[in-house]
Amino acid sequence: MAAPYVITSKALGDATTPPASDRIVIGGIGIGNMGSGDQGAFLGRSDVQYVAVCDVRRNWRDDGKGRVDGKYGNKDCAAYVDFRELLARDDIDAVHIATPDHWHAIMTIAACRAGKDVYLQKPETLTLREGPLMIAAARRYGRVVSGGSQRVLEDYRDIVNPCWSGELGTLKAVDISVGGSSMPCYLPAVATPPDIDWDLWLGPAPWEPYNPGRCDGNFGTGGGSWRSYVDYSGGSLTDWGAHHFGGTIFAAGLLHLQPTTVTWHPASADGTVAAYITLVYPNGVEIHCNRPATLRPTDAKAVVAQADRGITIRGDGTAVAPVPVPAYRGTGGIYGDFIECVKTRERPFRDLELGVNTMTAPHLVAIAQRLERSLEWDRTAQRFANDEEANRLLDRARREPWTL
Repeated sequence: MAAPYVITSKALGDATTPPASDRIVIGGIGIGNMGSGDQGAFLGRSDVQYVAVCDVRRNWRDDGKGRVDGKYGNKDCAAYVDFRELLARDDIDAVHIATPDHWHAIMTIAACRAGKDVYLQKPETLTLREGPLMIAAARRYGRVVSGGSQRVLEDYRDIVNPCWSGELGTLKAVDISVGGSSMPCYLPAVATPPDIDWDLWLGPAPWEPYNPGRCDGNFGTGGGSWRSYVDYSGGSLTDWGAHHFGGTIFAAGLLHLQPTTVTWHPASADGTVAAYITLVYPNGVEIHCNRPATLRPTDAKAVVAQADRGITIRGDGTAVAPVPVPAYRGTGGIYGDFIECVKTRERPFRDLELGVNTMTAPHLVAIAQRLERSLEWDRTAQRFANDEEANRLLDRARREPWTL
């Protein structure tokens, strides 16, 4: 005897929920802190079916599963420790990734190879070499990959609109204030708790003993979080820099460019003027990173972002024709933009290539700061011109088997 096959109303869809065939099936990798926020944004969409979570921490993994099961009123959400198991599922269309930065490139490339579209939290890259490899994977496998800095369009309108409207005229220079690079970690070893897979958390990073401050996901960059330490992050320079450089580069129309010259300006001999760095773009626009206020010009028309963002953009004051500001596709901000592009196969507002171009800027600043000298960047070769010492800093060693 054959039992009747029952199709539920949720599967067919209703006034608020599209049919199952029209929903994007998503899983999340890295579900703590920002990952939980990303999960909530996708879980709240009627055109998404959320089916799996992955995290090396049991409590975050369980919490993430609980939020999904609570949303759908069942126990169906799968929970994984190893991201490779989640990526192996044929029924998942897309993943969002919010792990520490040292995992971003490896997981994004693996997701593209597995046929998944990717919403990737910023900063998209940890090193200069990673970006082109990630872009190549996205293009080769035809994947939609979106960076995750919502601030670029949503929080920086106070500088974006005056620039794109043409009222500043031809843009000449930008001053941006941003924090420093990450630091070495010397926290002492403590017993590894049973609710974390420490070896998998470290992954490609050098092996170090467990300490909760080493892997804490808080948003600070002054110590006591993975964002603070060089093995896992670029510090404030790339963490908050992804936002500040992102907003700056978008407002100034530099998204498709990378700097050509990185100029190191040493501190004054008497110590009254701090060192700073200037990035020069092919169109002549200059970005001055942490230039002392006493050295900034006052004879150009300028627009200043909100004070806490430390961004000032200057133009020649001769009005030029306005250009429409690019907008998100779909509805629901940057998350909706990603989902819409998964459906249409268009490139999203924060396409991976644009995110990589943006992150090139703080990475170049970090290397010039470390070497305390000027550099020439060859975008085509993705190398520094005639500078092997600087080229050794394009990437870093990774622990086996996690290689690129």
